[in-house]
Amino acid sequence: MTTIHPFHSLRRQGFVRVAAATPLGTVGDVEANLAAAKALAKDAGAKGADLVLFPELNISSYAVDDLHLQDAMQARVEAAIAELVAASAKLRPVMIVGAPVRRLDRLYNCAVVIGGGRLLGVVPKSFLPNYREYYEKRWFAPGAGLTGLEVEYAGRSAPFGTDLIFRCADHDDFSFAAEICEDFWAPVVPSTASALAGAHILCNLSGSNVIIGKSRDRKALAAAQSARTMSAYLFSACGPGESTTDMAWDGQGFVYELGDLLAESTRFEWAPETLICDVDVARIRQERMRTPTFNDAGRATGIEAQAFRTVMFEQADAAELRDLDRPLRRFPFVPNDAARRDEDCFEAFNIQVEGLAKRFQASGAKTMVIGVSGGLDSTHALIVAAKAVDRLGVGRDKILGFTMPGFGTSDRTLKNAHKLMDAFGATAEELDIRPAAELMLKDMDHPFAGGEPVYDVTFENVQAGLRTDYLFRLAGQRGGFVIGTGDLSELALGWCTYGVGDQMAHYNVNSGVPKTLIQHLIRWTVSSGQVDEAAGAVLTDVLGTEISPELVPAGEDGAVQSTEDKIGPYALHDFFLFYTLRYGLAPSKVAYLAWHAWRDRTAGDWPDGIAAADRPEYDLEAVAKWLDVFLARFFGFAQFKRSAMPNGPKVSWGGSLSPRADWRAPSDGTADLWRDELKAALPEG
Repeated sequence: MTTIHPFHSLRRQGFVRVAAATPLGTVGDVEANLAAAKALAKDAGAKGADLVLFPELNISSYAVDDLHLQDAMQARVEAAIAELVAASAKLRPVMIVGAPVRRLDRLYNCAVVIGGGRLLGVVPKSFLPNYREYYEKRWFAPGAGLTGLEVEYAGRSAPFGTDLIFRCADHDDFSFAAEICEDFWAPVVPSTASALAGAHILCNLSGSNVIIGKSRDRKALAAAQSARTMSAYLFSACGPGESTTDMAWDGQGFVYELGDLLAESTRFEWAPETLICDVDVARIRQERMRTPTFNDAGRATGIEAQAFRTVMFEQADAAELRDLDRPLRRFPFVPNDAARRDEDCFEAFNIQVEGLAKRFQASGAKTMVIGVSGGLDSTHALIVAAKAVDRLGVGRDKILGFTMPGFGTSDRTLKNAHKLMDAFGATAEELDIRPAAELMLKDMDHPFAGGEPVYDVTFENVQAGLRTDYLFRLAGQRGGFVIGTGDLSELALGWCTYGVGDQMAHYNVNSGVPKTLIQHLIRWTVSSGQVDEAAGAVLTDVLGTEISPELVPAGEDGAVQSTEDKIGPYALHDFFLFYTLRYGLAPSKVAYLAWHAWRDRTAGDWPDGIAAADRPEYDLEAVAKWLDVFLARFFGFAQFKRSAMPNGPKVSWGGSLSPRADWRAPSDGTADLWRDELKAALPEG
């Protein structure tokens, strides 16, 4: 047996591999349906699946009408279930199959749960459709309200009822419940109670026929249910091969997690399919724990875990290496989908504009004062300021833009600063801070004042502090209001000068926007035609400029000071920040996700506008190196700066770092716990 390091174990990282199986249907050929179920379960097992879901009544076929009530059909289905239970002893995944089950002179439309050679439980369909094309009450008894029961079936005794949750003995977060088709179209969805009682994966066996638009409706319901119940929602519908006497079938399968579509099968295919996807059940648990409303709803509705029966099953951790199989955005703050990006960019800009406009109006200021460096952050803040004064009906000349060259300012950024202020109609001025900086460094007896090339943190902070000092004094002189430009990524890392420095402003419009989103917002401003060609050219050049504080003079080779060379790539830091801030994941899991997202530049989707040559990749060593830097700064250094940060709007669902909003933490904390967890979890070498 192959042994893998725990870091590479899907189970240890909190994932469950699920499969939505869509077999070719038949018109009541139980033998063929049984063979199809075995084959797809075997295929799912070969792909490392832990759980495989089949459509409604897949063993008998769904559209056989009165044939469900034939003794011969019922007996053959029961025998098929017995065969499937026996076969499951040699199959890895737990199976959820659909079958008509007899109990006390009644026939129920059921989800039959099988695994490890056991009949684990039988869940009857709660709500039976009996309208338009549906006649299920003609054949089946409703399962709503049936709890605490047992059934003798397929030669075995098993729990029977709608009160069943199935949980893996070796993976506590691997818990699931089943409902059937119409159940999730009901006003009160049975799986809501299952989720409140602890089920992390909700499984729907569906016989849903297809009509125009129904696929959208199914997905809308599943998205809402997975978001509302903070769960994963697994769906499998009957496919081609079922009787088309009056209806047709598309074989739709999909997986949603916390409202997001993770995977979807091919529809209308005359071939069986096993849709595979890894769901993050540990993240679901964490999300529920940090959302009091979830637990409050359980108490308010009287649903307690004790009201449900838990059926335990065993399933050993897979010994083989299973690479993560789920979509992972490299830029979690930036959607890959073009339509969603447009919507997100529209909302991000308007959130910032709304915040700035309201604060400027409330302040009674006459002008907006902004330092324009020619870099990303100040460029974006300038665009927001221009949109804000437009909304307020104030002339753009009320934006007072100051570019303040220092010892490291390049000709490129200085020229771009002037072009930007001109393009957006700001009143532009240049204020050289070098004479004042030289005087301050001389008064401090700094070696630079004596001609020595000493470019330490004091040398840098003198310049950063003077720039902010000038902005505040200029604002006081001219009835102004200082707009902060520092972004969420810099606040996470503490990459800002505290107090009289770029950490401070009257209002910081960028404090809720990470660096990678700012890059895309500027890119979107150009691509969506919101600026003329000349302004677009300047913005494009800003995007191509090295991210730098430009506080240290360029070297003899002309290389400018690089922020990312010192603290690491912002693309990685924003990835770390998202999963640390939004979900509170352990560093080792953040590393695991980042490695899968970034290890191969040719895999997965990239947002539009990032050229192939500008698409990096990072191995696990690089991920671990920069994650350690992130942890040291985020948990052990930067909080005191965030505790005193100025106001600014929350923009992204990934969170903000304001101590008055999303993030509260001690300023004198330590990063050791997080750094030690990462180090202990990583494979050696």
